[in-house]
Amino acid sequence: MFRISSSLWERIHHYASFPQTGVSLQQMVLFGQNPSQGTLLRGSQFLLEELPVRLAHRVKELDQLPHNLSDMPSINKVKNWYAQSFEELIHFPPIRLPAHIRAALLAPPADPVSLPESFPNPSLHYQYYSDDYGTPQTGLGIVSTPKNGNGNGQKMRIPMERRYYANMSHVKEWPPEVREYNRSFTQTLESIKKRHDPTVTTVAQGVLEWKRSRNARNINLDVQHWLDRFYMSRIGIRFLIGQHIALNTLQPHPDYVGIICTRANVHDIVQEAIENARFVCEEHYSMFKGPPVQLICPKDLHFAYVPGHLSHICFELLKNSLRAVVERFGPESDAYPAIRVVVVEGKEDITIKISDEGGGIARSAIPLIWTYMYTTMEGQNIDQDFTDSDFKAPMAGFGYGLPLSRLYARYFGGDLRLISMDGFGTDVYIHLNRLSSSREPLP
Repeated sequence: MFRISSSLWERIHHYASFPQTGVSLQQMVLFGQNPSQGTLLRGSQFLLEELPVRLAHRVKELDQLPHNLSDMPSINKVKNWYAQSFEELIHFPPIRLPAHIRAALLAPPADPVSLPESFPNPSLHYQYYSDDYGTPQTGLGIVSTPKNGNGNGQKMRIPMERRYYANMSHVKEWPPEVREYNRSFTQTLESIKKRHDPTVTTVAQGVLEWKRSRNARNINLDVQHWLDRFYMSRIGIRFLIGQHIALNTLQPHPDYVGIICTRANVHDIVQEAIENARFVCEEHYSMFKGPPVQLICPKDLHFAYVPGHLSHICFELLKNSLRAVVERFGPESDAYPAIRVVVVEGKEDITIKISDEGGGIARSAIPLIWTYMYTTMEGQNIDQDFTDSDFKAPMAGFGYGLPLSRLYARYFGGDLRLISMDGFGTDVYIHLNRLSSSREPLP
């Protein structure tokens, strides 16, 4: 079993003293277009520098959680996964390059391409979401990371534009060592990604262990804020890893740069989420035909986004609406009111509204729906062998669908809002930033 040595702790604390570097969707798209082996090498070098910093922040935080949460076996397990991945990355063997290739990598290109400017993510206004739950308690025991490199004693780092993006078109022939290095690093990332697949469920298990040890009905506000930051960080780490693996392994596609679709068709993604959610609903309630879902969306609406993120958000929200309608009218009903999904393109956002007539939510319960582990389904537990990478749970899960969906929306500068009419139904608004210029909101 992996154990964190004292020398590794020293390295973790050293890396955790550096600020993290956020990237925007626009920057990722420009970086990944027609990547040469040299461009992929620069991407590998960026990740070898960036990922240990992000992992170190999380290991340090996992070790210093309030209310003895760090003592829970499942939390310790996750901490060791992060530390093991950190160790693998900092000990990854460096590449040995011929002098002329090294010089080419360091030289400014003849036709320099500057990365588009990125802007602070609007989610940072939420200060890791204190206003989402009310006034934060004092003495949280958690220190959130400053977002720049010149405050609070944090060390400076070279701006991302000088490290991440390199136009390598002026080099015609790359030596075989570069291809081998890229292949080896991609394999390391794949094994790290696989190791962290069950992180969401394992942390949830840790929170359950903590709740049981204290006989607590709900989780504390500071634990809630930590979960928001931790899961947001996880989305970012998995996105960077998934993007790099895709650039190195997938065949080029005119509409894709790694896992980013430059012309994501909103209609098709939402329609697929509708079909998947209805299938799960019909299976769960043993129904022949579930509530109808009406989609109102232009068929030619495209924008740059990660289809997997949008699909995840829509699927979770539609599942909630379908369940609310079936629970209100009963699985034996002959006629259900339709759930309406309306998609509109604005100047800054693409907004998706999902409206149901499932009876709504009491006003006093509205703050609770954004908290983790809150579910209206009774008797939910987490199977010890459940290792899915995210909660693709049956019909209702473990109270993670809404808060995680909101983090996915906020990751690229969007948001998720809910308005309920108690006794009638609920409207959920998904705001997606169509300009793609927001940096990741790094905790």
